[in-house]
Amino acid sequence: MDLNFESGKIIYLDNAATTFPKPKEVLERMTEVYGRFGVNPGRSGYDLCLVAGELVYETRKTLASFFGGTKPERLVFAANATDALNLAIQGLLEPGDHAITTTVEHNSVIRPMNHLQRDRGVAVDVVPFARDGLVDPDDIARRFRPSTKLVVVNHGSNVIGTIQPVAEIGRRCRERGVRLVVDAAQTAGVIPIDVEAMCIDVLAFTGHKSLLGPTGTGGLYVSDGVEVRHTRFGGTGVHSAHPYHLDEYPYRLEAGTGNVLGIAGLFFAQQYLATRGIAEIYRHEMELFARLQGALGEIEGLTLHGTTSLAQRLPVLSFTMAGRDPADVGALLDVDYNVASRTGLQCAPLIHEQMGTAPQGTVRLSVGPMNVASDVDAAIAAVQAIAAEVVV
Repeated sequence: MDLNFESGKIIYLDNAATTFPKPKEVLERMTEVYGRFGVNPGRSGYDLCLVAGELVYETRKTLASFFGGTKPERLVFAANATDALNLAIQGLLEPGDHAITTTVEHNSVIRPMNHLQRDRGVAVDVVPFARDGLVDPDDIARRFRPSTKLVVVNHGSNVIGTIQPVAEIGRRCRERGVRLVVDAAQTAGVIPIDVEAMCIDVLAFTGHKSLLGPTGTGGLYVSDGVEVRHTRFGGTGVHSAHPYHLDEYPYRLEAGTGNVLGIAGLFFAQQYLATRGIAEIYRHEMELFARLQGALGEIEGLTLHGTTSLAQRLPVLSFTMAGRDPADVGALLDVDYNVASRTGLQCAPLIHEQMGTAPQGTVRLSVGPMNVASDVDAAIAAVQAIAAEVVV
């Protein structure tokens, strides 16, 4: 493997998969700190171990506050949003329960739900989105049954970018005593989230997208009074003589040694976000996105899928081109124009089935905090050139 590979100037517009590049100061600080005290936190009483444990705790505290939570111990670290969602969904549903989700969801929700439906007798309703890409909270409420225990909703679509009305959905769930799990993989770090104000019972997040941390990080914030059942067991570093996994948070949902390097990255990424400001990052991304969407919308033979409204929106769009398979368009963008995109179903097959873009899917472009105007202009020119080849 050539670790000295140089790609040249890449036009990176695949930020919905992971933000790239990460802020230089975040990478430098996380590796520096890990080099100084990258030991196993909470396992011993020597100084390095105590400092590592303090870093982990401070990151819990900072992230809990960032999401509007009040108890750091209820901020649980996981490997990513998929891992976190599995913890939540499998830990909240039992045989005979009823759950509701939507066609906007990622496979990190769809597949756990399908397995629970097939293997454990959980009933699942899937609510479609409207033409504007939004799910109607009343459409969810109409699906409630006496056995409904859980609603799982994607906060921001990784395919068409729409931001769902989570607070309104949360209020309807709270009125009926139904738990709400929110998948914030795309929104955490760029859209303000307040678990208390939005009536979110469990928030799942990943660290490597808009939170600007490394891959292999993520977690849950579990609101007070919500108890997620254990689904994994092991070492916690405390109460080692206890024969069963501990009930108290965060140990309840964490087992084994955590990703200390990744947690350090999340800590310093929080400092970066506080300095730059998530409102400013969102303004920057949407300004570039408006330029991108506006230009692509004028290209003959190109169809933009989902809403073109800039309200309640992330800087993510999907398009198809007449006469071209999306995979071919993506390959041309990469090989001929050095533009990184994402093609296919983007791990969200139900939204494509509803839009009529399955099985080939779409070409997805997603703007991130490190993009600049020249990136967008280069991508526009590339798509225009590929479309012109088709027309000719």
